[in-house]
Amino acid sequence: MERKFNKQPKLHIKTGDTVKVLSGDDKGKSGKVLSVDLQKRRAIVEGINMVTKHVKPTANNPQGGIEKREAALHVSNLMLVDPKTGEATKTGRKVGENGKLVRYSKKTGEVING
Repeated sequence: MERKFNKQPKLHIKTGDTVKVLSGDDKGKSGKVLSVDLQKRRAIVEGINMVTKHVKPTANNPQGGIEKREAALHVSNLMLVDPKTGEATKTGRKVGENGKLVRYSKKTGEVING
């Protein structure tokens, strides 16, 4: 079942963030977010949730074969790593000095850039 949203959903992670995996085979590992699918609420994290894909031979890859690549994880299984402390933290949103919403760490209260 696919969810329909009128607005773009706001997520606690963005591309480029360092996150920690909370559940699954890669529980406890951390990595950098490569991409986020807002509609499906899933993210691809570097080096996490590796799957094996069978690749057909093409002009660019005449050999074909089997390759490993990252698969998407649901964002509820990811937690942002605080850049200051290096620990996983919940995030909140508050209005910054320029009037825009900024993310902040609930553990330290520091604003998270990104």
